[in-house]
Amino acid sequence: MNYRHTIEYTLLDNWKELNESDRVLVDKAFEACSRAYAPYSKFQVGAAVLLENGLIIEGNNQENVAYPSGLCAERVALFYAGANYPNVKVDTICIVAKGDLLPKENLLTPCGGCRQVMIETENRQLTAFRTILISQNNRVLIFNSALDLLPFAFGK
Repeated sequence: MNYRHTIEYTLLDNWKELNESDRVLVDKAFEACSRAYAPYSKFQVGAAVLLENGLIIEGNNQENVAYPSGLCAERVALFYAGANYPNVKVDTICIVAKGDLLPKENLLTPCGGCRQVMIETENRQLTAFRTILISQNNRVLIFNSALDLLPFAFGK
């Protein structure tokens, strides 16, 4: 079997270069990040999901002393969207973070579990969605499909 997948992405120096709709999504992700419950890692993550109907769903990481009972920001937002708006497609997810686990210039990428949930969401809605990642020093990386983040996903 010959497998080929070309990863497509956009890299920007600052999220202020994004269009107005994407800047609103970034702002919502930062707002969600500020409400994260991260008393153990001290690393806050926020996610904002834009649905095709214009609604924005926010999520943030929720830690628990009984690790791994917590949940990542991406899954909080995507599961909420799927549970409450199962027939509304995800258009874009924006993910931001703050804390000392990563150097400020590094882009946080979703963990493997979140990447698989993103793939499942794309499979469920039969459409890819964009992922916008923002570093702590405001750099931007945009992917057009979760497959760009996890090319060998389960179920593909």
